[in-house]
Order: sequence, then C-alpha cells, then structure tokens
Amino acid sequence: MKLFRRFCIVILLFLPLVGCRSNKEDAYKGLSADQIYAQAEKNLKKEKYAKAVKDFEALEARYPYGQYSDKAQLGLIQAYYKNNEAPLAITAADRFIRMHPRHPQVDYAYYLKGLVSFDQNYTFAYQYLPLDRSARDPNHALDSFEAFKELIERYPNSAYSTEAKQRMLHLRDLVAKHELQVAQFYIRRGAYLSAANRASYIVKNFEQTNSAPKALAVMVKAYRKLGMTTLAEDALETLKSNFPNSDVLKSIQ
Repeated sequence: MKLFRRFCIVILLFLPLVGCRSNKEDAYKGLSADQIYAQAEKNLKKEKYAKAVKDFEALEARYPYGQYSDKAQLGLIQAYYKNNEAPLAITAADRFIRMHPRHPQVDYAYYLKGLVSFDQNYTFAYQYLPLDRSARDPNHALDSFEAFKELIERYPNSAYSTEAKQRMLHLRDLVAKHELQVAQFYIRRGAYLSAANRASYIVKNFEQTNSAPKALAVMVKAYRKLGMTTLAEDALETLKSNFPNSDVLKSIQ
C-alpha cells in the first residue's frame, strides 16, 4: 500500500512537467510551413527576436526538406544575430554557406557573418563609454574582415559589397592601430626586436592606414637600439619618401 501511494505521488509530481512539455510541443500544431515562416518574419519586424528564433527553429525542425528549409536557416542567422547570440549566428551562417554554396542569397550569409563579428567590437561598454576599441583583442575584427573579404572576392557585384568595403576600411584601421599599440608597448619594455617585427608587419599589411608612418618610426627607433644601422636608415628613408609631411619624422631625426 505504501509503495502504491509513493508511486502515485511521483506520477502527480511529473504531470505538470508533462503538461508544460505538451503545450510547448503544441505551439505550432496545425500550422503550415508558410504560416510559421510568416509568424517568424512578423516577430523579426516587431523586434521580438527570441520568438523569431523559436519560430525559425520550429520551421526548420518540422519542415527540414521543404521549400522553406533554406529560408528557415537564413532567417535563423538574422534572428540569432538580433537576439545577441553571436556564436550561434556565426555557426548558422557557416552551416548555410556550407550547405548552400550556390544559393542566390549566400552572399547575405557572408554579409551577416561579417556583421556579427563586426558588432562584437561594439559591446555596451565600448558603445557608451569613451574607451579605445583598438585596445581590445582584434580577433573579432579580423574574423569580420575575413568574412567581408570573402564576400567581396566571391560576389563583387553583391548588393552588400559596397558596405562590406567600407566596413573593411574601418577594420583595417582598427587592427593596424592595435598592432601599433603592441609595437609601442614593446619599445617601452625594451623588447626592440619584437617591436621592430610587429611594426614591420603593420607596414607590410596595413600600408594605407594612418598607423603606417608611426610603425616606420617604431622600426627606426627599434633598429637603432639594436645597433642595426642599415635597417634603421632604410626604414627612415621609406618614411621620408612615403610620408614626407608626417609629424613622426620630427621625433626620430
């Protein structure tokens, strides 16, 4: 008798959980793929991003091989991004690119992938406080740069290429400035070879940025400290010929 009573209590405890699970499973019961997609798009427009995520996930789960499967996957990228779920958005973008390399909207997946990483440089603190973004780890900026670069190279006529190019210019400046700060840090610490190598990397890869003349100045200082006179003079001549009006010339001559 005691065993039967205990069994009944356990059943009663689990009944609410079963009821809740049934309600969740029934949320899309009777809805067609078209209706779920319309609901997801509606939630996106209303900025109800968490609901849009659930809608697109449900659409893909219920209709994985239908005409809405690619739309669900593409919609999920945007929904994850808008819902501040960056890792999931990037994973979803990579999956879409892998599964649909010839899709007419695959360029949009590349664009969103770059945008997600780009916006990770703009957290709440960096958006509203006077902090220097270039002091941050540049990995997100580099990931964004590579995604936009691939978009432009693969789809030069894409509707997103112009904006991607503009964002890449900003990212180049950001990464170059970060590398320059590292090189200058090495100078202050007396790690002159590391400073010279870091500055050389900037000159070779970011020659069109404002950090290039400053990087050449770092190279001059570092090579002089190392006793590498020829390399120091070469860096100085490069600085003079390419940036004759740069203010940094005054500090090293």
